[in-house]
Amino acid sequence: MYKTIKSNSDGEDNVPEISDDMHLAIPLRNIIAMIAFTAVATMSYFGIMERINVLEHDMEMQSMQIEQNSEFRVKWPRGELGSLPADARQDMMIEGLQRNVEELRDMQEKIHQLTIQIGTIERVIAITEE
Repeated sequence: MYKTIKSNSDGEDNVPEISDDMHLAIPLRNIIAMIAFTAVATMSYFGIMERINVLEHDMEMQSMQIEQNSEFRVKWPRGELGSLPADARQDMMIEGLQRNVEELRDMQEKIHQLTIQIGTIERVIAITEE
């Protein structure tokens, strides 16, 4: 039923003809080992492919973030992306301080004028008393 390859005394191998009726004798442990190897190889392949996909996705996400960061870095100082509420509050406080400084300068000018007028009045009084 099973054919084996035997060498002739001439050193030539008797190779059986290959056909669809040919039978092979393979031990069961070899078949199990081949199935296990195929399963491990398949799992390894899909594990590697999954890891490659994750890394490619991470790289694409980092690329997008770098592009958005570059855009933010250019547009934020120009005010093209809006402003924070803290910036608006700070701007209002600066405007209030500017008004206070202007009022103080006006008062300083008035005090200077009053000092001149008082000095003039004191001279007039000093001259009239003499």
